[in-house]
Amino acid sequence: MQNNSLDLSPKEFEMLLHEASDLVLQQHADIDNKKAFHYFSQKEIESWFDEPLPRHGMDNSELMALTKEKVLDTATNNLGPYMFAYVMAGGSQMSIIAEKLAATINQNVGKWHLAPAINEIERRVIQWAGEMTGFGNSVGGVLVSGGSAANLTGLIVARNIFFEKYNIREQGLFNMPPFTLYASNEVHGCVDKSIEELGIGTNQLRRIATNADFTINLEALEQAIEKDITEGLTPFCVIGNAGTVNTGAIDDLMALSQIAKKYHLWFHIDGAYGGLVATLPSIKNEYKGMDLADSVAVDFHKWLYSAFEAGCLLVKDWDLLKRTYFKKAAYLDTELEEDKGRLDFNEHHFQLSRNAKALKVWMGLKSYGFERIQKMQQKDIDLTRYLAEQLNEADDFELTSVSHLAIACFRYKGTLTHEEQISSLNQRMIPALEKDGRVFITGTKLKGEFAIRACLINHRMHKGTVDYLIKVVREVGSSLE
Repeated sequence: MQNNSLDLSPKEFEMLLHEASDLVLQQHADIDNKKAFHYFSQKEIESWFDEPLPRHGMDNSELMALTKEKVLDTATNNLGPYMFAYVMAGGSQMSIIAEKLAATINQNVGKWHLAPAINEIERRVIQWAGEMTGFGNSVGGVLVSGGSAANLTGLIVARNIFFEKYNIREQGLFNMPPFTLYASNEVHGCVDKSIEELGIGTNQLRRIATNADFTINLEALEQAIEKDITEGLTPFCVIGNAGTVNTGAIDDLMALSQIAKKYHLWFHIDGAYGGLVATLPSIKNEYKGMDLADSVAVDFHKWLYSAFEAGCLLVKDWDLLKRTYFKKAAYLDTELEEDKGRLDFNEHHFQLSRNAKALKVWMGLKSYGFERIQKMQQKDIDLTRYLAEQLNEADDFELTSVSHLAIACFRYKGTLTHEEQISSLNQRMIPALEKDGRVFITGTKLKGEFAIRACLINHRMHKGTVDYLIKVVREVGSSLE
């Protein structure tokens, strides 16, 4: 290592890059036979890293070995085919390559001249996202960390544009009467957090009852809007789900757009989970109305199989973002630039410092092509249907929900017949399955009833994966009866 900088010698840098590549290859080797979870107590993992601030550096080969042992070898295996928890898509190998290249040039995508190519790539990816979701072929947008940030960004735009005539950016919420938002009771929890951060308050979020298929009840929605108007409140936004995280339910987006138009509301769609399958031929009819939204949140690190992080907000045009976020600052001024085609993302989003999230999305789409990705999306949906069929045919399981997308919720009954016993067993199974480690899966509640929730978004999954899930759940469940 050179003493006059932080750079390694060329030979040592090359050696460490090769070591890192070897570690990447080891993570992907024999992936079907690797555990999904490695159980260690929190205290044990804490002890691995419990040390004072390092004052002197260690040997880099030893550091690589330590990182392999304590980080890579113990990692929850999101890459592998036995990750059924949350919405974890496994990531693509092109994402790994893209992330290494993005880190190499270490560019800030806040201003055009700091990252010209990456800036234009992000603009192109946003246009592609409009096409992939059916939202539109000429749209504005910005890449963010994930679906939560995309929904927050969308609601910021909704608030600032909807109340622009009241100078809300300058005046804030002071002396304004409460304004209300509407979403189904299956809406993602990030909406609550967003409303809290925006100063609106969750008391103004109307959680509307859902139908038997977990989609929003349109009659109840209109009743809530009418009630708020009668009481002197200001309804301003309705949120549609393009695939809920609990069950994959897709609201009637066309009907929601009509209700939004009728009452002059902003129409935002949370498509973080399901938005990127909106143009999949087998289910695109379920997404009618996507193009009628004012804003849409999507996640490339879900059903585009990109590595974390890669969320995105889409709006109808760039001006909406600039009217929401632009703030003149002398050190960011662009008036002297002769090239007026430049777009600075710091003028269209809160962040100034931004990494190159778009490169892995662009390289992934260029490498695989969207048609190949859609085949993987369809495979995931087909595998979920296969899981549902197997569970329906089994006497010791009960399927509790399945949607057009790739989520199925179920319960293991074993030989039990009493409801309380079945519910208790399934709740005890979650920590037991985590300790077992062969598969990784979590639970949820549907209409107050606990269920095990399987999400099958991973291009490495196959029918054998599904059979293995059922086998492991059955073995662990029967051991707890």
